[in-house]
Amino acid sequence: MLISLTLNNLALIDRHEVSFDGGFNVITGETGAGKSLILDALSLCVGERADAGLVRHGANEADVFGEFDVTDNAVVQAWFAQHEREFDDTLLIRRKVGANGRSKSWINGVPASISELKSLGHILVNIHSQHAGLALLKPQFVVDWLDSMGGLTTQKQATKDSHHHWQILKKQADETHAMSAQRADRMALLSSKLSDVEPLLGVDLDEIESEYDELSNLENLMQDAVSAVVALDNDDVPSVRNLLAKAMKICDNHADTSRVFDECSQALMIASEQIDDVISRLSDYAEQSLPDEARLDELNTLMGLSHRLAKKYQLLPNELSDEAKNWQDELDRLENMPDGDTLDKEVLQAYEQYVACANKLNTARQTAAPVVCQQLQQELVKLALPNAHCEFVFVKKPQEQYSTHGMYDISLLFSANVGMPAQPLHKVASGGELSRMALVMQVLVAGKENVACPTLVFDEVDVGISGATAQVVGELLRSLGAHQQLLAITHQAQVAAAAHRHLLVYKEHGEKTTSQISVLDDDTKLTELARMSGGVNITDATLAHVKSLVDDINKPKT
Repeated sequence: MLISLTLNNLALIDRHEVSFDGGFNVITGETGAGKSLILDALSLCVGERADAGLVRHGANEADVFGEFDVTDNAVVQAWFAQHEREFDDTLLIRRKVGANGRSKSWINGVPASISELKSLGHILVNIHSQHAGLALLKPQFVVDWLDSMGGLTTQKQATKDSHHHWQILKKQADETHAMSAQRADRMALLSSKLSDVEPLLGVDLDEIESEYDELSNLENLMQDAVSAVVALDNDDVPSVRNLLAKAMKICDNHADTSRVFDECSQALMIASEQIDDVISRLSDYAEQSLPDEARLDELNTLMGLSHRLAKKYQLLPNELSDEAKNWQDELDRLENMPDGDTLDKEVLQAYEQYVACANKLNTARQTAAPVVCQQLQQELVKLALPNAHCEFVFVKKPQEQYSTHGMYDISLLFSANVGMPAQPLHKVASGGELSRMALVMQVLVAGKENVACPTLVFDEVDVGISGATAQVVGELLRSLGAHQQLLAITHQAQVAAAAHRHLLVYKEHGEKTTSQISVLDDDTKLTELARMSGGVNITDATLAHVKSLVDDINKPKT
């Protein structure tokens, strides 16, 4: 439930905080006074698009702050759990809009994305547009309304899911049939590529090239190994080993006297051991056999093959092995793909499942339709349409037009006069009749949605109605407000009189024009209702009329 809205620098409003009743709240005022700014502020709180034009002239940004009571609201609590946010019974939403059109938002003081704000907003508030009468002319609006009224969410979702599954399999089957010949060619090509690179699989080309370079220069390397051994160990001339032994003897003689000589003696001993190891390894290297020509040929063949295939497939030699893995993966996928006949069977099964779900949904719709029409007609009678007749017509579509919504086109037919056949709305309903029907449909479906969406908003609820009909509308909204929070903008005194809380929006003209919002008490409410009924000149008769109107609405109904 919406507790309050705080508006800062929003269009004509400098700063204002307005609180709301838990029942039926009505917003009135002269045309252009700024009534819609309250709905604009609420829309910003629930994630609607930000418009830089809402920022007050001369200000850098507009700021809107909404406070909601979500005590015991399991749907909101589940949303917080899903988004890993800390839940509290009081929900605070802030939205800031800059003069450049950019906006920021916070939920309970924590930054939030617009998508998060919008998904939460759909749970908190349901705004019914003043153009809902035009929506009636759209076939999908009628279908969705019937499903909501009939409580067919489960069957509708099952039909949607089964249609989606059927279409996915059908697309796969079509693609498989279309590429059946190409598939065989592609598998043959992949097999040929893998056969080409098979000798190189598991081979490290860097090691191959290194080994080839060494074997190609082995004779020179062996000669250099002999020269190195002679330099390290030779009894005929001074060598590294001889000089090292001499240095070790000197250090050993003074090891007991000096710590430095002792440490150096130990270091020279380690060096002597390492030199002995080097002499041994170089000697073994110098005494090995000459290079094996067969091994050289083998290495040369592998290197030549790698460069040739790299050029053929436009790769680097070291990339061939990784690319071979990709070829093998693709070949495995193609080999494991179900054949066309198998997919055709799966498509048929999915289609039969969809038909079963769609038929179940259609049966439920046809069962609910007469009951829903009866409810609609009963409410239209109250709105000065005593002879209203409504009926749903179901026409089966061709198979190629089956959709997520089912296998039938559904139309709502209407007749306002006795003896006249029911026809599609756009052919027979006047603007006023459309408005009244839209209002009744919104109110009826709102009663179904009140648990999930605690606040309902009706923008320009009185379009196309007046007089006694407007009073019935007011009573209808007041009765709904006993169980649900409602906000409505109206120009009809009969509707405003039924409100539990009356908000007046008016302009003040100082240095800058500003819009002000007042919560009316009983006396000021009568004055505003008189203005709405009688215009500028408010007479005693006008006041008496609106007082009797309020008294009549508040009178207990039998």
